[in-house]
Amino acid sequence: MMKQTSTPTAVGGGRKHKNDIILIAVLILAVSVAGILYYLCRGEGDTVAVTVNGKPYGTYSLAEDRTVEIRTGEDGNEINLLVIENGKARVVEASCPDGICAAHKPISRDGESIVCLPHRVVVTVRVSESDEPDVIV
Repeated sequence: MMKQTSTPTAVGGGRKHKNDIILIAVLILAVSVAGILYYLCRGEGDTVAVTVNGKPYGTYSLAEDRTVEIRTGEDGNEINLLVIENGKARVVEASCPDGICAAHKPISRDGESIVCLPHRVVVTVRVSESDEPDVIV
């Protein structure tokens, strides 16, 4: 004789599934709201820091319009042309094969960056350090 096995029935199984979906939706909403608030609350930067291959190349003020020719490579024949104007920085020309950095929108907010991977160039907006204390006692 064959023994019959019964499958356990899930009591309240539908309720568990519904609660999981609600929890996931709440978490997605909370992360989305936090991301939007972070993006909107970031202040405008006042300097642009340029690094090449992880080493500092230069720091430039966003208040002063200028064009910076960033030369990389062994012979200095690889070029990224950084333009700072109207408080924003952008790469307008690059000799790299893909040119993604030149297609990037202008940056001006603290923490924004433009990266050129082939030339290992990173352009990052920062807020300059001030000598004023954060808290007055």
